[in-house]
Amino acid sequence: MKNGKVLAVVPVYNEADKIVDTIEGLKKIDLIDEILIVNDGSIDNTVEVVNKLDVSFINLAKNQGKGFAMKKAIKEKEYDYIAFVDGDLESTSVEVEKLIYPVVLGEVDFTIAKFPIRLSNTHTKGGFGLVKRLAKKGVYFYTKKEIDTSLSGQRVYKKEVMDVIDYIPNRYGIEVAMTIQALKNDFTFKEVPVNMTHRYTDRNFKGFRHRGKQFFDILKTLVIMFFRG
Repeated sequence: MKNGKVLAVVPVYNEADKIVDTIEGLKKIDLIDEILIVNDGSIDNTVEVVNKLDVSFINLAKNQGKGFAMKKAIKEKEYDYIAFVDGDLESTSVEVEKLIYPVVLGEVDFTIAKFPIRLSNTHTKGGFGLVKRLAKKGVYFYTKKEIDTSLSGQRVYKKEVMDVIDYIPNRYGIEVAMTIQALKNDFTFKEVPVNMTHRYTDRNFKGFRHRGKQFFDILKTLVIMFFRG
């Protein structure tokens, strides 16, 4: 069915409480040949937990940002298909299988997970709408394509797509930058509905600060891409 190696990359920062279930979910996916965790300078006991898991592991001594961790994996590992997976999906990480199939079967060049719309107020997204609108408008500005999932960290690429992505920001602009570059190079994609859940940022000072950093990182990324041409 598939021809080539599927590498699943899981960049993590302080995910000791969720990483075990996330990895167990990925291990249920037969299509994945190697699981690689990149610890981005966690200050909790993530390293201790990961060391007990039967997976490949890269440990960064200090926090450099999600994009930096992903670049480390891209440079150091061989693959034909690469899946990027957040460490807080817990058991719903098994849904990544839905993203892998269309790519390895040659239906599209890359896929992005489309999370279900949350109808409950149990978890508020604390400013996420503003960040999402910026990302969506930014992608449209560069590509003239309307997509809803430009911020989703769950995605699968053929190596041919990754080979043309030469700008990978270190922090929160990573997904937007990768999406724009892939689309500008006319690669085909599919937004795949999934039943995934992950950690939501609460509507408090910490949450707003996080969203603020995310907003300005994405804005910075969009400006840099404009001058890069």
